[in-house]
Amino acid sequence: MSNQLSRKVIVIQGYLASGKSTFARLLSNSLGIPCFVKDTFKTALCAGVEINSREDSSRFSAVTFNAMMYASERLMESGYPLIIEGNFVPAGIKPVDESGVIKALIVKHSYNPLTFKFMGDTHILHKRFVDREGSDERGQANKMFSEVKYDDFNQWCQNLDRFYAGGEVINVDTTDFSKVDFLRLIDTARHFIECDRGR
Repeated sequence: MSNQLSRKVIVIQGYLASGKSTFARLLSNSLGIPCFVKDTFKTALCAGVEINSREDSSRFSAVTFNAMMYASERLMESGYPLIIEGNFVPAGIKPVDESGVIKALIVKHSYNPLTFKFMGDTHILHKRFVDREGSDERGQANKMFSEVKYDDFNQWCQNLDRFYAGGEVINVDTTDFSKVDFLRLIDTARHFIECDRGR
């Protein structure tokens, strides 16, 4: 694969508990390209670090984003395709405009982006989120440390709607996973990665 063909980035972004991480790993395995998943990146980064509060977790979330962008840019400098996943926020939500940072890297390195935006009925996603919080697989680094009410959860999700890193955006409704054609989404991503749109 030439650098011209491989200067592609797939961004998997969207609502909490919408299946982003699972799809990112599936897509990475199917396409054979590197993938950075924010939650697992954070878990690895915080191995051996004691996190005892939501404030600690939020601080390391910011560190994780910066580390992900550093690693992503190193791949971009070499022209490799990559996948990045997370509940990345637009300007005005956190001290850092994550959407703007990602878009700036894409422009700087002349990459072509494709975004999969995962979303759904926030009542159902909230239940998934609460159930996930109570499981051991979540990991200490990604715990909320307090009950998350539906209204707060819904607002967090709505805040993500303004994210835009450029290029095409494909909306994926995961209210009911059984109704999502994941094979079609993988085929769409494969065509995006392999197609030379400059010709």
